[in-house]
Amino acid sequence: MKNRVKELRKNQKLTQEELAELIGISRQAINAIEKEKFDPSLPTAFKMANLFKTTIEDIFTFTK
Repeated sequence: MKNRVKELRKNQKLTQEELAELIGISRQAINAIEKEKFDPSLPTAFKMANLFKTTIEDIFTFTK
């Protein structure tokens, strides 16, 4: 799944560690999500959308 997590995180001037703390997951999970090696759970995706004040669809794009 493609995503804009790194772009949105940098726009908010957050480190991976800071983002991880804010949404309750590990920094390693943020790294894996940004590298598109791991898809977050739905609750995590909602937390990201709320934090970035956008929709899940704006952050994540399904690709085959």
